[in-house]
Amino acid sequence: MIQFPGTKVYAETETNLKYGKSFREMQKNLHNGPNDYICSFLSVCQKLMGINREILRLAVPSILANITVPIVGMVDIAVAGHLDPTAAGLTSAAALIGGIAIGTMLFDLLYWNFGFLRIGTGGLTAQAYGKGDMQESARILSRSIGIALACAAAVIIIQTIFLKAAFLVVDCTPEVRELATGYFGIRIWAAPATLSLMAFKGWFIGMQDGVSPMITDLTVNIMNTVLSIILAIGISVGGITFGGMGFDGIALGTVIAQYSGLLSALAIVLIKYRSRVFKGFGIRSAMTSFKGDETRRFFSLNTDLFIRSLCFIGIYIGFTTIAAGYGDLVLAAGSILMKIMMLFSYFTDGFAYAGEALTGRFIGCRDKDGVRKTVKAVFAWSMGIAVLFMAVYAVSGDRLVGIMTSDTGVIGMARDYLPWLLLMPPAGCAAFTWDGIYIGATASRTMRNAMLWAIAGFFAVWIAGRAIFIGKGTTASGPAALHILLAAYFTHLVIRTVCLSVRYRKTADRAIPQSSDTIDI
Repeated sequence: MIQFPGTKVYAETETNLKYGKSFREMQKNLHNGPNDYICSFLSVCQKLMGINREILRLAVPSILANITVPIVGMVDIAVAGHLDPTAAGLTSAAALIGGIAIGTMLFDLLYWNFGFLRIGTGGLTAQAYGKGDMQESARILSRSIGIALACAAAVIIIQTIFLKAAFLVVDCTPEVRELATGYFGIRIWAAPATLSLMAFKGWFIGMQDGVSPMITDLTVNIMNTVLSIILAIGISVGGITFGGMGFDGIALGTVIAQYSGLLSALAIVLIKYRSRVFKGFGIRSAMTSFKGDETRRFFSLNTDLFIRSLCFIGIYIGFTTIAAGYGDLVLAAGSILMKIMMLFSYFTDGFAYAGEALTGRFIGCRDKDGVRKTVKAVFAWSMGIAVLFMAVYAVSGDRLVGIMTSDTGVIGMARDYLPWLLLMPPAGCAAFTWDGIYIGATASRTMRNAMLWAIAGFFAVWIAGRAIFIGKGTTASGPAALHILLAAYFTHLVIRTVCLSVRYRKTADRAIPQSSDTIDI
């Protein structure tokens, strides 16, 4: 908060900062008369804060929260990998790891269809924030939560049909299928909380608030980690002993954690935003959220994002199901490598979220210079993350694999593919950063087209690689198959990066006309 004594301009200045007006516009308005000293004060603030300070203000909380995300995934796999397989009638922990991998993939397959709840909400909210339109911000959240709950109800209703259809495509051993089915049947009841949290997270980011989504994410991830361990393995405190539920405890821990996160998000909105954004916003206002041009824009935007999500799902299913077709060992090694490989994304996503929030905000308040600085600065931070993780993978790749499982067969196979980890961060960080910029600009069509090319590239590499290096081989060709899959995944990242880089200016110029009161990005 700016502590500056004197005139009414203080209150107006503070409001302008909160609602996203640029320093440049404020200086222009304050430049004449006795307000020159305030203009000078704002110039000093501009230099001190800078675009990097704004980026860090938004990115650091997201990174802190994101750090816990791979930990949750690692804990789930590690818990499954350290459970006694004989208790479940199995001979190896690889099937337990595969059960978690397939079970998680089923939810990714399901929930990625609804990624627009976060992405579309974030971009539209950021632009409304930049315009200073808090009523529209309230309508966006109301609309998103309503759609999230409707989608959750539909998901619960069709769960059996979905599961049967999924296993027509997903190829895995009977043991892994049974474990994944049980996991799905428990975790599906978290759908209302999970989908609502997507909307809340996008809205918080659009409101230039990095702390609130951090609180909700930390609540979910910490609860998930603790409860999965306790419910699966058990705990003994004093004279009270709980022997654990085994494999099912991992799924139940996730359900409880998701609803804990939803409660925290609702509490934040009531405490932090009720008077600022939702003052005078009642049931009638909520009903009108589903009418008008902005609603049509919301669904039009989300159609492109839905297609984009289907492409992500196709790549993820392709990687997992193809690996599963070559046996549990290849599936387990591939799943562990994917978890380790995406560690860098949880850091890069923090800067992508910052780019999303600031791009949307500056577009909303027509700050051309702010958009340009955002793009340059966010990419600088993102590429720094890429270099850092290339070094981490080079030095600690073996240790990361050992943390994920104690199964010597899985460890031995995974180690053979560690060089692939060094190639992923540069292409991945660039692709994820462009995603954030495009989301803030609500340029969904270009994002959709880039993913269409990416999924085509993924399967083209797999088909060509299989024909050249495997032919009609079976599970004995599993090691070669995993190399080809990793090459295909790398190719999809490169294609995304190239497409978004090449089309950026043309798409922006077409979507945002060049004029005195619009943005050139």
